Amino acid sequence: MIQSIFCLTLCLMPIYGFSQKVPGNVVCFSAVDEQKYIGSPSLVVMPNGDYVASHDFFGPQSSEWQQAESRIFISKDQGKKWKQVSTIKGAFWSSLFVHQGDLYFLGPDRHHGTVLIRKSSNAGKTWTQPTNRENGVLLTGEFHCAPMPVVSYAGRLWRPMETAHGPVLEWGKRYAAMVMSADENADLLNAKSWQVSNAVPYQSHYLSGNFGGWLEGNFVVGKDQQLWNILRVDDRSTQQEKAAFLKLSKDGKQLSFDESTGFREFPGGSKKFVIKYDEPSAMYYTLVNVIPEKYAKQFPDRSPSTFRNVLMLRKSKDLTDWVDVKIILEHEDVIYHGFQYVDWLIENDDLIFLSRTAYFDGNKKAKNNHDANYLTFHRIEDFRKL
Repeated sequence: MIQSIFCLTLCLMPIYGFSQKVPGNVVCFSAVDEQKYIGSPSLVVMPNGDYVASHDFFGPQSSEWQQAESRIFISKDQGKKWKQVSTIKGAFWSSLFVHQGDLYFLGPDRHHGTVLIRKSSNAGKTWTQPTNRENGVLLTGEFHCAPMPVVSYAGRLWRPMETAHGPVLEWGKRYAAMVMSADENADLLNAKSWQVSNAVPYQSHYLSGNFGGWLEGNFVVGKDQQLWNILRVDDRSTQQEKAAFLKLSKDGKQLSFDESTGFREFPGGSKKFVIKYDEPSAMYYTLVNVIPEKYAKQFPDRSPSTFRNVLMLRKSKDLTDWVDVKIILEHEDVIYHGFQYVDWLIENDDLIFLSRTAYFDGNKKAKNNHDANYLTFHRIEDFRKL
């Protein structure tokens, strides 16, 4: 209770005291000694212009392995101040999305849990409670994801996911890529409304035996209307990061991978990233944790997935050739600072985003760059002109 009051106070204060140097606007804070770390940012804009944000907790003192806890925040002033409006028990790695005026929350109930969906008709203050396959229990078993965007395309809603059934029950190796989809006019709380593609599993021989797994896929439509599931790739043999491009059939039922062409160079690809298409510029954009040469030289033996102190805006015309636009956030400390798991939206001429931020709080460092103590909101003004 003390932590919740403290966090809410921080969210409402115009000046954050010891957290004043943290970049962006602080949505909430969890002190490192609490051992409950900020995870899984998700961000939407409601039809009335209000912003809604979510995050979950992970770490030793969290309930991530039993019944994970997520919290919902609202901002009525375009991200300057935030107020917590609800807490959800049994939601982890979950995505907010707005559909036909209502707010939804989709993801597992815990770390490697059952996939649930909830609906709110009052901007996240209250939610439906899943109890069976007719009111929100979509997939039973063990599943993994990040809070990836739910995308509307060709009359359907699309959401990548990974099974976590193995056969090898190790991180990365247990994950098989898949894509869920539903007719946009269907009852989204009913499991029968959702179809699931085949699951494409981990293969130990990929990347000359250096493949550690793929995860946290993006649903993206190419300019030739090819449907893609573009996933983060774990390859610890090199600091040349990659993404995996898996083709999805038009009906969403068949997912396939070509080893010879499917792994593509993608700086930042060993950490979670979101790719979206911007129609006015005819460009794809992403925000990624790149590894500038000065940091790579400083830590030549460090896994690329553990560099999270630089956040770069990148763009591409064709999903293959990407160019750096601008470094958006950077801290010289690789070990204890990170801007990661970014979820972002385009709002008119601006790009707005949430970051799972690990940052010195004026008294103590974060545990490390991965175990974040802040949820922060940021705005990139006139991003197309950068």
